[in-house]
Parts: sequence; structure tokens; C-alpha cells
Amino acid sequence: MNRLPSADVLDRVRDIPLYRASVERGDFPILEKPAIAEGFPDNWMTPELARALKAGEAEFVLSTGTNHARMQLIRPPYFLLRSYYRLWSEHPELGASWHDGAKRVSLTTVLATEHVARVNSRKSGATPGERWLDDRTLYLNRRLDPADWDRAEVERMLTEIRGVAAAHPRSSYLLDCSGHHLAHLVAKVTEWDLWDAFPPPTGIVHAYEYTPLNVRALLRARFGCPVVDLFGSTELGYLFYSEADGSYRPYLDGMSVELIPVKPGSGIHSLIVTSVRNPYMPLVRYRSGDCVRTFDGSADPMRIASFCGREKELLATPAGPVAQADLDARVAGVAPRVFLQQLRLTGGAECRLWCTTFDGTPLTPEGSRELASAVTELTGRACQVEHRARIPVGRSGKYAWLIP
Repeated sequence: MNRLPSADVLDRVRDIPLYRASVERGDFPILEKPAIAEGFPDNWMTPELARALKAGEAEFVLSTGTNHARMQLIRPPYFLLRSYYRLWSEHPELGASWHDGAKRVSLTTVLATEHVARVNSRKSGATPGERWLDDRTLYLNRRLDPADWDRAEVERMLTEIRGVAAAHPRSSYLLDCSGHHLAHLVAKVTEWDLWDAFPPPTGIVHAYEYTPLNVRALLRARFGCPVVDLFGSTELGYLFYSEADGSYRPYLDGMSVELIPVKPGSGIHSLIVTSVRNPYMPLVRYRSGDCVRTFDGSADPMRIASFCGREKELLATPAGPVAQADLDARVAGVAPRVFLQQLRLTGGAECRLWCTTFDGTPLTPEGSRELASAVTELTGRACQVEHRARIPVGRSGKYAWLIP
């Protein structure tokens, strides 16, 4: 179904070449990523944008490309960072620490660290000074695969965390992370008995990828502070945040959201976003590529229960599409010791579930059978569970949940 955006949105986009035909027709089809790139940047160019680019009020950037091909964007300088900081400052569990001056330590993909080093006109990111994004945020990770962190690397990161904490009158700091990376750090610190060197954060945010339920539970139990999920993207900024009870609240300043079922009756919806938050590249009915489930299966964006993965990664099954979060819920329900999981399709009606555990020891034979049964019931494929010492990380520094 095509929808006409509000009068305010129409006023903001009517002069943009990409939208002229839609304005004339009076309807706007869903905007896909290839349409954004086709003819770029002329398809976005207006006299106002040309002036902003010349004045340095707008700039060309590339998305990180960790979930899809890197995409050229135009936005104000520090657009995403300002969106991020504003959300931190207004979050009910994080805001007090933010306004108290707590700095932010970021433990996520090496791509993010390398981006910060490039922003600072450096190449290596070897010293802490090269990994400060601004006066508020230090990036820690220098390795593609966190499983490769040795003791010296872990101690280096803990030393830098202590330095950030010590600079605050109450030793307060906020930890921004990929949940997988922080879980790897927890395992390494536990293995080498380094907890006395790890000052506890005031709050934790995971915001870079889907964080499994078992990992969320580990972080809550280990750190005893608010653990918050932020959902957004490079091109949009942040749209939703979790609260203490696990529910999500919208953060839709300058935005609106539609949910469109990926398949009737599946309960999985595509997230369609209209956003004028970025004045130089407003997106109308943009398919973000993310999927959600709602509490009641409806298409009401205010009823979102979970962000369940990427649309292009849905697994077709006889009972309908299965998302990353669907597999994760089955794993968490029967095997809370599982850390990383990866479903590998082996042809025909079979699959294998590779998994690691937090303590490195395999599941019991009974536990493996129970997990295999749960996956078979979900996917319609005969499943064999295989314990692995490690699951390789992708080139982006993130883990694939599904290997076709």
C-alpha cells in the first residue's frame, strides 16, 4: 500500500529529484536502498543542499557496511553522534550519569575503532589518543575477532577503562558495546582472574547488532547495572530503546514508523521508516531491512516486542519464515549456557547448529538432544548440535547466525 506522508514531510522533500515523481502522483512507494544509490548524489541535490555542502554544514559519508553493502550518505557533521548522545542524555536509566559527566567507553567492532582513527587522521589506532572520538568517548578494540584477545590485550583494555573511570569524581563511566564483545571480555577476565582490575560501569548499552538472550542475561547478572538495548542505523540514527522491564519505547523525533508483514500470518514485520531528522537526506517510507515482532502480532509500531534480525536473513520453513530472534529464543529456552550459535544448512532437510558455551565446556548429551529437538521443531529440518571451541567472526566483526 502506498501512503502519502504528512504535509510537513511533503514540504521537506518536494524539491528533491528522487521524490518529484512521487509528489506529482500523490503516493510514495517503499524506498529501497538501491534507489538511494542510483544517480547519487544528483538524485538528492537541491540548491539548499549544494549550499550546505559548500559551507561545510553537510558532508558525504559512507555507512559502515556491517549489515549491508556500504552506502553513500549525506548528513550534517556528527549527525549520528549527536543523535546518540541526546538519547543517552534523555534515557531514564542513563541520563543522570550522562549529565554527571560520566565518559563513555566503547567496546565493539574493529571497524568502528578504525573509523575513529580515520576521523582523527591517524591510521593505526595504536595509542589511546588516536581512539578518542571526541572528549567523551574512547574506543577500545583493536582486533577483528575478540576470541583472539590475549592476556596482554585484555590488560591493556582494562588499564584504559580504569583511566577513564579514575577521571570522574565518583569513578563513573558508561560502557557502550557489542554484547558479543563484552561477553568475550567477561570470559577472558574470568579465566585470568582479573575482576579486581575491571571497575564496574554505571550503565551498559548494546547497540551494534542483535544481542542474544543468553548474552543479555549474562551481562545483567555479572554487572548489576542497567543494561540497555538501543535500536537504530547509520542512516537513521536511533529509533527505540529498551527499559528495565525489557520493553521498548519509541524515540521517534522527526520520524514515523510503519510495520508491513513479511508474509501474512508470520507475525514478522518489515520496519518502514519515514525520517526528516537528517534535513539533507530525508527518507520517506524507507525499508531499513530490519524485522520486528509485536506483542500481539499486529502491525502497531507501539506494540513492538523485539527487533528480531535482518529481513534478508529470514529462513524459509514449512511453517513460515524464521528470524534470528526465533532461533535465539529456542536456544535460550533450553540451553542457557550457550554463548554463540550459528545455524548451518547442509542441504536437503537437515541442518547443524554450531555453538560455543560461556565456560567452554560442551553441553551434556541430553542437553544437546534437547537443543537439537527444539531447533528441528522450529525449522522443520533434522538438526545436529555441534560444540565448537570458537565460531569465526565475519569480516565486519559481527557474527552470522545463518549460513545457507
